[in-house]
Amino acid sequence: MMIHDITAKVGPHKRSKRLGRGEGSGKGGTSGRGHKGAKSRAGWVSRPAYAGGATPFARRFPKRGFSNHGFRVEYYVINVRDLDKVFEAGAHVDIDALVKLGLIPNTKIGLKVLGTGDIKKKLSVTAAAFSASAKAKIEAAGGSCTELAK
Repeated sequence: MMIHDITAKVGPHKRSKRLGRGEGSGKGGTSGRGHKGAKSRAGWVSRPAYAGGATPFARRFPKRGFSNHGFRVEYYVINVRDLDKVFEAGAHVDIDALVKLGLIPNTKIGLKVLGTGDIKKKLSVTAAAFSASAKAKIEAAGGSCTELAK
């Protein structure tokens, strides 16, 4: 017998327990909730990681290290070698052109151009940020770099 044969006969849904319908049902009286306390009452919900008044787990240990989560700036990155492969000489490169070609997913965050690889074509590149090596390589090839205001 296979599972699909069973569900065809029994039906797709399991019947809910009928709680509090007398002691003879086996689920009468306290309805399987034990005695007293918040968990026995209606509407009780446990917060994740709640320790019953004890010091929370995350506060029991000293904090170490550094996180720049609050002020980090996120960028989509592309290297100059990719620009050299995809664009023709004299082309204007910006975030919209890269989205249209499918090199980056969308325009939600800024674009940063990095300097990995070589570039031989003269390109006019507009981006939120450039690495120093990327800027030098684009300008050495005769192109221009325009940095958008933050």
